[in-house]
Amino acid sequence: MPSLKRLTAIAGTAAAARSYIRKNPEKVAKMAASAGKFIDKRTKGKYHSQIDSAVRKVHSMTGTTGTTTTTASATSTPATVTGGTTTPKVPATPANRTTADPATR
Repeated sequence: MPSLKRLTAIAGTAAAARSYIRKNPEKVAKMAASAGKFIDKRTKGKYHSQIDSAVRKVHSMTGTTGTTTTTASATSTPATVTGGTTTPKVPATPANRTTADPATR
């Protein structure tokens, strides 16, 4: 029966979290964006699209407008979020140019 106690504790925690989210949607959205930026920086942008997707989901669930700017990597310039697409602003250098990229032609 220890697993039933654990499940009850998790359900109580989830209910408390839902209640907090309903009462403080702006705080939750702000903290999610902050956590996303922190994690993105620590992972050096490796999981940028997944983090950005999760932050967008939080913004949509809380009903806040999430025009978040997260970094594509720890060393690049900020990314812009427009119309559901994230476009990192990375300076064009010979190291990151490809022949398939029409912007570098």
